[in-house]
Amino acid sequence: MMSYTIRKSTLDDLPVMLHLRDQAREIMRSYGNVYQWPDGYPPAEKFRKDIELGGSHVVEDENGAIVATFALLPGPDPTYNVIYEGQWLDEAPYHVVHRIASTPDSHGIFTAVMDYCEAVADNIRIDTHTANVILRHGLEKRGYHYCGIILIDDGTERMAFQKILR
Repeated sequence: MMSYTIRKSTLDDLPVMLHLRDQAREIMRSYGNVYQWPDGYPPAEKFRKDIELGGSHVVEDENGAIVATFALLPGPDPTYNVIYEGQWLDEAPYHVVHRIASTPDSHGIFTAVMDYCEAVADNIRIDTHTANVILRHGLEKRGYHYCGIILIDDGTERMAFQKILR
Protein backbone atom coordinates (compact mmCIF):
# COMPACT_ATOMS: atom_id res chain seq x y z
CA MET A 1 0.00 0.00 0.00
CA MET A 2 1.18 3.49 -0.84
CA SER A 3 2.50 5.57 2.03
CA TYR A 4 1.12 9.10 2.21
CA THR A 5 2.08 12.24 4.10
CA ILE A 6 -0.59 14.73 5.11
CA ARG A 7 0.24 18.37 5.76
CA LYS A 8 -1.57 21.70 6.01
CA SER A 9 -2.13 23.42 2.66
CA THR A 10 -0.69 26.79 1.74
CA LEU A 11 -1.85 29.30 -0.85
CA ASP A 12 0.98 28.02 -3.07
CA ASP A 13 -0.88 24.69 -3.22
CA LEU A 14 -4.11 26.27 -4.51
CA PRO A 15 -3.55 25.66 -8.26
CA VAL A 16 -2.88 21.96 -7.63
CA MET A 17 -5.89 21.74 -5.31
CA LEU A 18 -8.17 23.20 -8.00
CA HIS A 19 -6.79 20.70 -10.50
CA LEU A 20 -7.55 17.89 -8.01
CA ARG A 21 -11.10 19.25 -7.68
CA ASP A 22 -11.52 18.97 -11.44
CA GLN A 23 -10.09 15.44 -11.47
CA ALA A 24 -12.43 14.42 -8.63
CA ARG A 25 -15.38 15.78 -10.62
CA GLU A 26 -14.37 13.55 -13.54
CA ILE A 27 -14.09 10.53 -11.23
CA MET A 28 -17.60 11.23 -9.91
CA ARG A 29 -18.95 11.59 -13.45
CA SER A 30 -17.38 8.27 -14.47
CA TYR A 31 -19.35 6.58 -11.66
CA GLY A 32 -22.63 8.19 -12.70
CA ASN A 33 -22.61 11.05 -10.18
CA VAL A 34 -23.38 13.92 -12.56
CA TYR A 35 -24.97 16.13 -9.88
CA GLN A 36 -22.23 16.82 -7.34
CA TRP A 37 -19.64 19.52 -7.95
CA PRO A 38 -20.87 21.21 -11.14
CA ASP A 39 -18.20 23.02 -13.17
CA GLY A 40 -16.41 25.63 -11.07
CA TYR A 41 -17.64 24.18 -7.77
CA PRO A 42 -16.35 24.22 -5.15
CA PRO A 43 -15.01 27.68 -6.07
CA ALA A 44 -11.40 28.69 -5.42
CA GLU A 45 -12.67 31.00 -2.64
CA LYS A 46 -13.84 27.99 -0.58
CA PHE A 47 -10.40 26.35 -0.83
CA ARG A 48 -8.74 29.69 -0.02
CA LYS A 49 -10.96 30.14 3.04
CA ASP A 50 -10.16 26.58 4.21
CA ILE A 51 -6.45 27.47 3.99
CA GLU A 52 -6.96 30.73 5.91
CA LEU A 53 -8.88 28.86 8.63
CA GLY A 54 -6.04 26.35 8.95
CA GLY A 55 -8.27 23.40 8.04
CA SER A 56 -7.09 22.69 4.50
CA HIS A 57 -4.77 19.75 3.93
CA VAL A 58 -2.95 18.10 1.07
CA VAL A 59 -1.88 14.48 0.75
CA GLU A 60 1.56 13.82 -0.73
CA ASP A 61 2.76 10.53 -2.16
CA GLU A 62 6.18 8.99 -1.46
CA ASN A 63 7.73 11.27 -4.11
CA GLY A 64 6.30 14.44 -2.56
CA ALA A 65 3.69 14.92 -5.29
CA ILE A 66 0.32 16.26 -4.10
CA VAL A 67 -2.25 13.59 -4.93
CA ALA A 68 -5.23 14.68 -2.82
CA THR A 69 -6.76 17.48 -0.80
CA PHE A 70 -9.43 17.78 1.89
CA ALA A 71 -10.64 20.11 4.62
CA LEU A 72 -11.04 19.21 8.30
CA LEU A 73 -12.74 22.13 9.99
CA PRO A 74 -14.08 22.63 13.50
CA GLY A 75 -17.85 23.06 13.78
CA PRO A 76 -20.32 24.45 14.01
CA ASP A 77 -21.01 24.31 10.28
CA PRO A 78 -24.07 26.45 9.43
CA THR A 79 -25.33 23.93 6.87
CA TYR A 80 -25.55 21.36 9.68
CA ASN A 81 -27.77 23.49 11.95
CA VAL A 82 -30.96 21.97 10.51
CA ILE A 83 -31.28 18.28 9.70
CA TYR A 84 -34.38 16.66 8.19
CA GLU A 85 -35.71 13.11 8.35
CA GLY A 86 -33.39 12.25 11.24
CA GLN A 87 -31.11 13.79 13.83
CA TRP A 88 -27.45 14.09 14.77
CA LEU A 89 -26.09 11.50 17.20
CA ASP A 90 -25.30 14.28 19.69
CA GLU A 91 -24.87 18.03 19.98
CA ALA A 92 -21.28 17.92 21.27
CA PRO A 93 -18.54 19.90 19.50
CA TYR A 94 -17.56 18.29 16.20
CA HIS A 95 -15.31 18.59 13.16
CA VAL A 96 -16.48 18.49 9.56
CA VAL A 97 -14.72 16.82 6.64
CA HIS A 98 -15.28 18.61 3.33
CA ARG A 99 -13.94 18.69 -0.23
CA ILE A 100 -12.07 15.38 -0.49
CA ALA A 101 -10.49 15.28 -3.95
CA SER A 102 -7.75 13.12 -5.44
CA THR A 103 -6.12 12.00 -8.64
CA PRO A 104 -7.76 9.05 -10.42
CA ASP A 105 -4.63 6.93 -10.04
CA SER A 106 -4.22 7.36 -6.27
CA HIS A 107 -5.46 4.45 -4.22
CA GLY A 108 -6.18 4.36 -0.49
CA ILE A 109 -6.73 8.12 -0.27
CA PHE A 110 -10.08 7.89 1.50
CA THR A 111 -8.58 5.56 4.11
CA ALA A 112 -5.53 7.83 4.63
CA VAL A 113 -7.71 10.95 4.92
CA MET A 114 -10.21 9.41 7.33
CA ASP A 115 -7.48 7.75 9.44
CA TYR A 116 -5.92 11.22 9.81
CA CYS A 117 -9.24 12.92 10.60
CA GLU A 118 -10.21 10.28 13.15
CA ALA A 119 -6.81 10.62 14.87
CA VAL A 120 -7.30 14.40 15.18
CA ALA A 121 -11.04 14.68 15.96
CA ASP A 122 -13.26 12.52 18.15
CA ASN A 123 -16.61 13.62 16.70
CA ILE A 124 -16.87 13.91 12.92
CA ARG A 125 -19.69 14.95 10.63
CA ILE A 126 -19.57 14.63 6.85
CA ASP A 127 -22.11 14.88 4.03
CA THR A 128 -22.38 13.76 0.44
CA HIS A 129 -24.76 13.65 -2.50
CA THR A 130 -27.02 10.59 -2.74
CA ALA A 131 -25.36 9.82 -6.09
CA ASN A 132 -21.89 9.58 -4.50
CA VAL A 133 -22.12 5.83 -3.88
CA ILE A 134 -18.34 5.47 -3.50
CA LEU A 135 -18.15 7.88 -0.56
CA ARG A 136 -21.36 6.56 0.98
CA HIS A 137 -19.98 3.00 0.87
CA GLY A 138 -16.67 4.13 2.38
CA LEU A 139 -18.43 5.93 5.23
CA GLU A 140 -20.66 2.98 6.03
CA LYS A 141 -17.65 0.64 5.98
CA ARG A 142 -15.87 2.90 8.51
CA GLY A 143 -18.84 2.92 10.91
CA TYR A 144 -20.34 6.31 10.11
CA HIS A 145 -24.03 6.56 10.95
CA TYR A 146 -26.50 8.02 8.48
CA CYS A 147 -28.26 10.81 10.38
CA GLY A 148 -30.58 12.50 7.86
CA ILE A 149 -30.71 15.17 5.17
CA ILE A 150 -29.10 18.62 5.26
CA LEU A 151 -29.30 21.44 2.73
CA ILE A 152 -26.08 23.00 1.44
CA ASP A 153 -25.60 26.65 0.40
CA ASP A 154 -27.25 26.21 -3.01
CA GLY A 155 -30.33 24.59 -1.43
CA THR A 156 -29.65 21.06 -2.64
CA GLU A 157 -29.92 18.04 -0.35
CA ARG A 158 -27.02 16.04 1.01
CA MET A 159 -26.95 12.85 3.05
CA ALA A 160 -25.42 13.58 6.47
CA PHE A 161 -23.28 11.15 8.46
CA GLN A 162 -21.63 11.24 11.87
CA LYS A 163 -19.15 9.15 13.84
CA ILE A 164 -18.32 9.59 17.50
CA LEU A 165 -14.92 8.17 18.42
CA ARG A 166 -14.67 8.88 22.14
